[in-house]
Amino acid sequence: MVLRWRINAAVLAGLLATGMGLSQQQGPVYPDTRQVDHVDVYHGANVADPYRWLEQDVREEPAVADWVEAENKVTLAYLDTIPQREAIRRRLTQLWNFEKYEPPVQAGGRYFFRKNDGLQDQSVLYRMDSLAAAPQVLLDPNTWSNDGTEALTSIAPSPDGRYLAYGVAQAGSDWQTWHVIEVPSGRVLDDKIAWVKFSDASWTRDGRGFFYSRFDEPKEGAEFQGLNLNHKVYYHRLGTPQGEDVLAYQQPDHPDWMFFARTTEDGRFVVITAQVGTDERHRIAYRDLTEPYGLPTDLITNFEHEYTFVAGDGPVLYFQTNLDAPRRRLIAIDTRQPERDHWIEIIPQADDTLQQVTLVGNLLIASYLKDAKTAVKIFKMDGEFVRDVEFSTIATATGFGGGPDDTETFYSMMSYTLPPTIYRYDLISGKSTVFRQPKVTFTPEDFEVKQVFYRSKDGTRMPMFLAHKKGISLDGGNPTLLYGYGGFDISLTPRFLTARIWWLEQGGVLAVPNLRGGGEYGEAWHKAGTKLQKQNVFDDFIAAAEWLVQNNYTRKQKLAIQGRSNGGLLVGAAMTQRPDLFGAALPAVGVMDMLRFHKFTAGRFWTDDYGSADDPEQFKALLAYSPYHNIRKGTCYPPTLVTTADTDDRVVPGHSFKFIARLQAAQSCPNAVLARIETRAGHGSGKPTSKQIEEAADEWAFLVRNLSVEEPATAK
Repeated sequence: MVLRWRINAAVLAGLLATGMGLSQQQGPVYPDTRQVDHVDVYHGANVADPYRWLEQDVREEPAVADWVEAENKVTLAYLDTIPQREAIRRRLTQLWNFEKYEPPVQAGGRYFFRKNDGLQDQSVLYRMDSLAAAPQVLLDPNTWSNDGTEALTSIAPSPDGRYLAYGVAQAGSDWQTWHVIEVPSGRVLDDKIAWVKFSDASWTRDGRGFFYSRFDEPKEGAEFQGLNLNHKVYYHRLGTPQGEDVLAYQQPDHPDWMFFARTTEDGRFVVITAQVGTDERHRIAYRDLTEPYGLPTDLITNFEHEYTFVAGDGPVLYFQTNLDAPRRRLIAIDTRQPERDHWIEIIPQADDTLQQVTLVGNLLIASYLKDAKTAVKIFKMDGEFVRDVEFSTIATATGFGGGPDDTETFYSMMSYTLPPTIYRYDLISGKSTVFRQPKVTFTPEDFEVKQVFYRSKDGTRMPMFLAHKKGISLDGGNPTLLYGYGGFDISLTPRFLTARIWWLEQGGVLAVPNLRGGGEYGEAWHKAGTKLQKQNVFDDFIAAAEWLVQNNYTRKQKLAIQGRSNGGLLVGAAMTQRPDLFGAALPAVGVMDMLRFHKFTAGRFWTDDYGSADDPEQFKALLAYSPYHNIRKGTCYPPTLVTTADTDDRVVPGHSFKFIARLQAAQSCPNAVLARIETRAGHGSGKPTSKQIEEAADEWAFLVRNLSVEEPATAK
């Protein structure tokens, strides 16, 4: 059955062309944004910041709130003129309406998993007392608020499965409040842990309490803007108030350090990882929990390499490390002989990049990236290879959790056109069976996913995934979305996002290059896109755009770029460096002021990747590409829809506010440059389904309105 309102591939070009006329005739009338005479001096250089006042918290400063309201009014009026917007929203709603699952977590014979029936604003947490038992609702966040903006974040069941600690975040904030529920009865206990950020809960073996990390309570009015300092590890005993929690670890002389505590599976140790930035550089301490008066013992005392704690086996601790292995390996350290001479290599460095190791059923499950695609290998505890986990397509597989006594594990597998399917993997037989598989309202077989390689500006070979309908013509006539990130050692692997299916259904192409700065090829690949070499990332992205044009997938007027967070910075830098190359830009929650990012919330951690304006040489590099500072008056910038949210306490919205204000003042042509500013939302985590659909519909409608279509060129 073909739905009558559906926009099919044959008419997409016509819709895009129809929307183009209005955009070129007359641009929107923007709010008259006040400018101030503010100049900062960096190492003898004067740098103007005329929109400094927009950095203030929108919840605290009425002038900023009034400006946000005025910007949203202009944007809404513009979007309301796009006739296809409602049809897009309806189709997205239909596409979203399928059951979504996450891999189960098992504890004490009970299984815990999340499921969304389709259009629920938040996924529901279920419990099963066995795999054969009927699922029962344990926590339903949709009942916590009227607007769906209270979200369930992390969960941590006690070892016996009797209790479950869980985090709650409001309006997309990184701040979490932790609670505890008694699983058999469903009774929520009085325990309440506030001001937690960037931390899970790790139970002691006896199930009487857990370790967690938190910051001090911020001053009133500074909750969403102030720097996060003085992270500490606490132990919470069930049934006691937070004020009685035991301070387990701190470093008061180093307020910029962060700490993550995790107990070993046998309950003997709590391992404390210290991190100073976003780079995987760690110090390690541990405490023997069998010693009532034992003190933390230092194991790794510098921040020179990664030591990601994997598991403990009695006195032996396993770590994933990049020491002498830029693509990572697994080592074992015996706490009885902790000197480096006694460290044992368990899994050596391979040609592919090691991403994760878990210990399940006394087997080591190692996940690798092979040209940004998942590959998984099984090893014995001594490092002897057992087998590969077989996958039949280009995909991303995540999960593989469990305990040392388990004989099963669960994982999720997905790709750009395949929604996540949950598999149960039998560790004894090596067989995967489907645990939960969604039923969708599109046909995945209509599309194809492939990987190509291209050359960046300096000749570096770059991988890029392409997804589109089967049988498209390479005549330059395909609307194309180029999505990128390129930072913080994060790898862009094939991932399913429901909103993208609409784009592919209409004949659009999705292109996702794996840029330097990511983690696809290990430490060297990451470092090649950081600090003084950050321009490599933008060059890689621009080269991907040029390759798509040169190979007749699209043309400049039909090429849109998109990115979130660090990817928003990427889009901002690309469109200010090459405004001629793109037909539209969608920068989301981006880091746009590269001279001041480190002065807000968690921004100080990002200096590992970006550097800091406090350093003279790094200041010059940052100023050279900072999107906010490189907007030039009198330039014709591509149609741009900036998206951000008022409760984003990761990348504070002032970045986007200042960027769009300056862009609107500088724009020299009718191309619309607008801001869509969400309320009661944050950086993206926990955003209700309804808000996700609305935002995606607005973004696609913006592209329909602004991507121009010319007569197809002759195919080569």
